Amino acid sequence: MKSALTSAAWIGLAVSTGGVPLLAQLQDNSEKQMTCENGGSDGQRARHCEIREQTLPAIGRLSLDAGQNGGATIKGWLRSDVLVRARVEGSGDTEAAAALMASQVSIDSSGGQVRAIGPESVHDSWWSVSYEIFVPQTTDLNLKTHNGGMTISDVRGQIHFDVNNGGVRLKRVAGDVSGATVNGGIQVELTGAIWDGRQLEVSTRNGGVTVAMPSFYSAHIQAETGSGGIQSDFPVTLDGNVRPRRLDTNLGSGGPLIHVTTVNGSVKLKRAESQ
Repeated sequence: MKSALTSAAWIGLAVSTGGVPLLAQLQDNSEKQMTCENGGSDGQRARHCEIREQTLPAIGRLSLDAGQNGGATIKGWLRSDVLVRARVEGSGDTEAAAALMASQVSIDSSGGQVRAIGPESVHDSWWSVSYEIFVPQTTDLNLKTHNGGMTISDVRGQIHFDVNNGGVRLKRVAGDVSGATVNGGIQVELTGAIWDGRQLEVSTRNGGVTVAMPSFYSAHIQAETGSGGIQSDFPVTLDGNVRPRRLDTNLGSGGPLIHVTTVNGSVKLKRAESQ
């Protein structure tokens, strides 16, 4: 049975596209945005911050473990090398103690694996490292953060992310993309007319999922929520029975799988304002 729903409907969508589908267009990123001014704070305790940079040869893949504290932003660019920018922060009772803590942190970026090595926290002193990393647009990624969010933009490849506490933002990514966060929302921005690659599969336990796409987009959409709704900005036509918290349908002429899941949160399928 078919049922038509308005743009405010709380389940699913399907739209038709004409012509030949266009692949997602990746953008060139070269602007350095991470600074010590947009870092964290530690109340009344002294804080030391410094930015470190390393340029590495690209080997087609990058692994990152951000450690106990720190987020990560990965940006695709048109250059053939990798630029690792690390914001190293130390906290202590005095400025000297904070600077000493930061000075004991080293960044290991050998063999395409990036990680920070530092001392154990003592007397309420701590350190953290956040990253802004520029990679060739075709790069495989394996990324992990514990306490910190993650943004990935303009990269195509086998991409996997694992976040514990923090939100995730995916912009103009492509390929075979999968990952999850435990505590945090997920925002996905799709471009072109169809997913460029095998599939996109993302999930969160505590947080909402928002997927923004052009009105002419084609895909096979699966969405699930344990407690929450599935909301669409699009007029929709549905075939068969759809449970209120589960959606399985083709968008437009169908295509690769886009699968999004949340346990405690809602799923929103939005029309992108500009593409």
